[in-house]
Amino acid sequence: MTDAVVVPGRRYGPAAGLLMYAGVVAERRGATVHRLAWSQEPPDPFQPEIEGWVRAEVGPRLDAVGGSPLLIGKSLGSNAATLAAERHIPAVWLTPVLTLPWIARALSRATAPFLVVGGTADAMWDGAQARRLSRYVLEIEGADHGLQIPGPLADSVAVLGRVLVEMERFLDAIDWPGRAGQLAGGRVVGT
Repeated sequence: MTDAVVVPGRRYGPAAGLLMYAGVVAERRGATVHRLAWSQEPPDPFQPEIEGWVRAEVGPRLDAVGGSPLLIGKSLGSNAATLAAERHIPAVWLTPVLTLPWIARALSRATAPFLVVGGTADAMWDGAQARRLSRYVLEIEGADHGLQIPGPLADSVAVLGRVLVEMERFLDAIDWPGRAGQLAGGRVVGT
């Protein structure tokens, strides 16, 4: 059995829209999905100390899971990029904070493949940097930090569908978790 660890954003919990369905993508591939919730209010997310705080929150979960899980993180959760790089584990980063230098440095050290997803209307997204860091990039024109776009709500729901299709393509491209895992049923483990 393989595992996936879902890491939330600051105010975007592990069962919210994008993260919930991203976990379902992993579950349908046979993974046990571990949804992390922050144990306390995080410190200032724009100060370097946040990286150590996220490490202290996510590291023990990765230790408990063991092996080489898929890491799925949103925004604040992208501070776990250092852990992914150190442990050589694949990742899906939803709206990573690419404007923070320590996150960009961590992503540049990654040896396992990762998908980055962001929107052009997100002040914390840098599309050119994303394309330098990974060959797996989905950039949504006009999407904000929540990957919502102006106009009818159905258009933002369609963005969610695009993200999930791209995640499936990415996991196919890196053969995660391998053919045997794709044929098995997964499960979800709470926080």
